[in-house]
Amino acid sequence: MRLRSLGAALAVTAALTALPLTTTPAAAAETPLSQGKSATASSTENAGTPAADAVDGSTATRWSSAASDNQWLQVDLGTSASVTQVVLNWEAAYGKDYKVQISNDGSTWTDLKSVTGGDGGVDTLDVSGQGRYVRMLGVHRATTWGYSLWEFQVFGTAGGTQTGCSTANAAQGRPASASSTENAGTPASAAFDGSTTTRWSSQPADPQWVQVDLGSVQTVCKVDLNWEAAYGKDFQIQASADGQSWTTLKSVTGATGGTASYDVSGSGRYVRIYGTARGTGYGYSLWEVAVHTTGTGVPPVQGGGDLGPNVIVVDPSTPGLQQKFDQVFAQQESAQFGSGRYQFLLKPGTYNGINAQLGFYTSVSGLGLNPDDTQINGDITVDAGWFNGNATQNFWRSAENLAITPSNGTDRWAVAQAAPFRRIHVKGGLNLAPNGYGWASGGYIADSKIDGTVGPYSQQQWYTRDSSVGGWTNGVWNMTFTGVQGAPATNFDSGPYTTLDTTPVSREKPFLYLDGSAYKVFVPAKRTNARGVSWPANAGTSIPLDQFYVVKPGATAATINQALAQGLNLLFTPGVYHLDRTIEVTRANTVVLGLGLATLVPDNGVDAMHVADVDGVRLAGFLIDAGPVNSDTLLRIGTPGATADHSANPTTMQDVFIRIGGAGPGLATNSVVVNSNNTVIDHTWIWRADHGSGVGWETNRADYGLRVNGNDVLATGLFVEHFNKYDVYWSGERGRTIFFQNEKAYDAPNAAAITHDGIVGYAAYKVADTVTTHEAWGLGSYCNYTADPSIVQAHGFQVPVKPGIKMHDLLVISLGGMGQYAHVVNDTGAPTSGTSTVPSKVIQFP
Repeated sequence: MRLRSLGAALAVTAALTALPLTTTPAAAAETPLSQGKSATASSTENAGTPAADAVDGSTATRWSSAASDNQWLQVDLGTSASVTQVVLNWEAAYGKDYKVQISNDGSTWTDLKSVTGGDGGVDTLDVSGQGRYVRMLGVHRATTWGYSLWEFQVFGTAGGTQTGCSTANAAQGRPASASSTENAGTPASAAFDGSTTTRWSSQPADPQWVQVDLGSVQTVCKVDLNWEAAYGKDFQIQASADGQSWTTLKSVTGATGGTASYDVSGSGRYVRIYGTARGTGYGYSLWEVAVHTTGTGVPPVQGGGDLGPNVIVVDPSTPGLQQKFDQVFAQQESAQFGSGRYQFLLKPGTYNGINAQLGFYTSVSGLGLNPDDTQINGDITVDAGWFNGNATQNFWRSAENLAITPSNGTDRWAVAQAAPFRRIHVKGGLNLAPNGYGWASGGYIADSKIDGTVGPYSQQQWYTRDSSVGGWTNGVWNMTFTGVQGAPATNFDSGPYTTLDTTPVSREKPFLYLDGSAYKVFVPAKRTNARGVSWPANAGTSIPLDQFYVVKPGATAATINQALAQGLNLLFTPGVYHLDRTIEVTRANTVVLGLGLATLVPDNGVDAMHVADVDGVRLAGFLIDAGPVNSDTLLRIGTPGATADHSANPTTMQDVFIRIGGAGPGLATNSVVVNSNNTVIDHTWIWRADHGSGVGWETNRADYGLRVNGNDVLATGLFVEHFNKYDVYWSGERGRTIFFQNEKAYDAPNAAAITHDGIVGYAAYKVADTVTTHEAWGLGSYCNYTADPSIVQAHGFQVPVKPGIKMHDLLVISLGGMGQYAHVVNDTGAPTSGTSTVPSKVIQFP
């Protein structure tokens, strides 16, 4: 404990009043409200310093964070409380500047105290506030280490901790599991079946446990145990939000068996009895475990349920199926910025004579575990009749997990950006051009098998990954392939092709399927150096729908965050969702999956979504549409300064699209910021609108498209267009990009507006000067300066010239002479010229 002089007193609050700090807690004999409660943190230094150790009542254990600023530790008091004092017992790695905050829901925080110039030791802060969650939010560290607390103690008066403790047994009949069973006649479920004639019993060893899933996070106030003769002498009653990180609600030693009731205070979805010492030579054996919960607080969010009004589930016998497709297409064919969102789900079987034409915000998917489970003898069609044969605006639609036998031998998929073609078996050819071979600007194929030939024809660019094709006929500018059986050989000098034999890291997008009559989400496993499709082997895991909050139109951000806090995943059904607060994804391996291009719109300048620096989050299949008040960052993956290694289980961002303007004015300083190491960005279109409503140099201003700060980040299929400054700014080490498509902002008013550091124009793809290792393949940038065609952009790409920087197959193009490029990369590469729309290329740099 360190004593303080008056000169070291902290300055706190906006009024900067002096904060006297005492050297010992004012209520040392009082048990803190926080002790033994559920605690979480933005990060941990290692497995030996978890968040729970800061609220365990012991000054021999501690929580410590990663070595960066903007870290937090929070405790769930289990119920709302009137908080009067917070005591922070710092380890040597202390917070110099930090805030103590309180919240009712764990999402919206109110400052109780702001501390600046702290000097460690024990800080006792008198505060006043009401809430369930209390946290320390670190602003600046005092050392090069992270933040480290021996203890984080919250004092005050709990509101209703035990009042309203229900006599009902919340555990009865709920799913149960155990570390072991004595035999098949003593399963875990027998301890929760409401019968005292059946029991669970374990193997005769220590430790052993039995646990129950309450179905949602609930406030637990009492646990009743009815022991058989083989009882537990020493054991703990524990709770968990996710079934992985546990908080001890009660430690019992010297028990003598029989029946006993224990008052506890805490919250969790899972409750377990964790035995550490048996009372006999047998195992542990319980006739019954009853869990009682309070009626206080917000009712838990329920998982599962129906898929909402905009999901159309059909089977081959569905009457009028063609009419259903036609009705949705008639509504969505030209509704480029409309609010309609639709998902067709086709149960396994054979569908004859179907032509499913897909308009805007329409997706079609099979519900089998394999594409061949859902056979279409007919077509899944995208064409451009609505736009006079021009396919360059056929955005925002998708097809997935189907087999197609085209009616005339070749299916037509004439799409532009944000129109993924995933996990499809085409038993014939595939035509990527519109009828009449008008302009086209796509596109993306992954995990698909095309038995015949793929004909891009008028397609300007395309990326194909982990697939097989019977042939590939041509291409215009940039056709890139990785892990594609049957792909053409690399020829970028005189042709459009860049081909890598394998994809370094890939993991297919999660998808909904039917297991019998039950919906599940399949989460594919990571592949390394993949080639060809992932099916029918289908390595991965399945998650039942009851572990998802099925989000439907009208849901609020508060409910969404509550569901995430309960340990649920998210399945957004088709719709437009306005958010008055940021969606916070904090749990490892959380799946956030959208159907029918579900669209998130942040209101009042909030960020749309933050993902913590944790393993294995899957983001897939949704659109973020900027609101009219500027957001700092629409999607942030990882906390600033994140350092954890996620190479074994990276976060993936797949078919997640960003839009600023077009549907109305939109503003965002940053569109996507990736701080987490090892993140895989697999197909995204990040677009500052050049047409539609609310479009103008300042009207839909957005400075940056993608900013990568994390190390070892991989982008496969990166489309980023029209930003006011850099479209891509890459600061992390060892980054890799395979395929990049870009257009510079059409509406730059003049050269002066985009001149910086003596350079005219911001590079489409900028690797920071500090980076020593970076590699990219198949990159194209196009200019179409319609507001001032006299602009001559210095270059499309800007990278440091270092041995570890390797850029392959780059091109720049002037679209019809509307502006020009002076060089391709840095000061290398011939200028574009005239109106001929002919690429200027660099095959290798440096």
